[in-house]
Amino acid sequence: MTTIEETAGRDGALRRGRGAGWAAVGALAAATFTVVTSEMLPVGLLTPIGGALGVTDGTAGLTLTVTGVVAAVGAPVLTLAVGRADRRRVLCGLLAMLAAANLLAAWAPDFGVMVVARVLVGVGMGGVWALAAGLAVRLVEARSVAAATSLIFSGVAVASVLGVPAGTLIGQFGGWRAAFAVVAALSALVAVALAMLLPPLPAEGAVRLDGVLRLFRDARVRTGLIVVALLVGGHFAAYTYVRPVLEEVSGVGPGVISTLLLVYGAAGVAGNFVGGVGAGRSPRGTLLVISGVLAGAVLLVPLLGVGVPGAVALLAVWGLAYGGVSVSTQTWLMAVAPRAREAASALFVGVFNAAIALGAFGGGRAVDGWGLTGVLWLGGALAAGALVAVAAGRGPGAVSR
Repeated sequence: MTTIEETAGRDGALRRGRGAGWAAVGALAAATFTVVTSEMLPVGLLTPIGGALGVTDGTAGLTLTVTGVVAAVGAPVLTLAVGRADRRRVLCGLLAMLAAANLLAAWAPDFGVMVVARVLVGVGMGGVWALAAGLAVRLVEARSVAAATSLIFSGVAVASVLGVPAGTLIGQFGGWRAAFAVVAALSALVAVALAMLLPPLPAEGAVRLDGVLRLFRDARVRTGLIVVALLVGGHFAAYTYVRPVLEEVSGVGPGVISTLLLVYGAAGVAGNFVGGVGAGRSPRGTLLVISGVLAGAVLLVPLLGVGVPGAVALLAVWGLAYGGVSVSTQTWLMAVAPRAREAASALFVGVFNAAIALGAFGGGRAVDGWGLTGVLWLGGALAAGALVAVAAGRGPGAVSR
């Protein structure tokens, strides 16, 4: 059996100095930025994609659903499948595949080909996120792990502030296919950066299926995963359709959409770091605040977001709250499963992406059946459910049964 001291010694050998370690963390942040931008890109391009491929907005939203489903399954399966393979090589290969997938999406002549491309994006997304999420502890000093983890997850928030709005802007001037081509080029560049900046990262030990399943016995892990499912599902039920919501509920013109998404994303970046600091002190308290604020922001859009000023304010609050979700829930799970980081990360990414898929799917059905106001009520209700789960469930520091 590998002891904690042996693991610490091996990790210490991987830390090649402060500068090299933080450069590697930066490369991982670029990787999370790229995979999340790839996953989220259809959000800002939903209307033109649907028009070009001859499908409704609800059906076009399946480009997010299929990616989330594949990532949900792919995260734990890939973590098991790569065994003891060097994590640097695996991450580089996944980014290369992501580049190919985005090129295929850029070329897609019909919705079927687009779905194939989005399946490949899901494979890359699930694998990169599952492996990158727990690597900070192997790259920097122990006192800097929380900050490094927040930086890795900042890629998620920055994908909102730069990735999705930039993709929307490229789509506005060059067409939605150009947006996918640009992200394909970015994926290739990040693959090169990972190859150059990451140290060799041999597996700490092959992740076993029984080890992953064993985590479900911990009530604190189950609570964390339930909170992930409700917060992420609620967010994506509503946010997948944020462009038509802004156009039809808030009365925002198409030319202003990218600016409003930029406001949302900027708030999300701030929320990522604020949430990281808060979660380092109290994951439960931070998630109570996030759940309540997120539920309130989404539910108030039909009431207070009927004009541009109200939409701007609520999007900023929405982004601030959701920006802290990834790092706060990841911190919760790392705190309750410190000796099973990759297994916990695999479960985290699996549930996270399943929630994206189900949220986007449920939102699509709500849009087609109840209209855009209905999708906001659905998203807000799920976030409110997360508030109840955090308050009632077991968290870090609780004794597991």
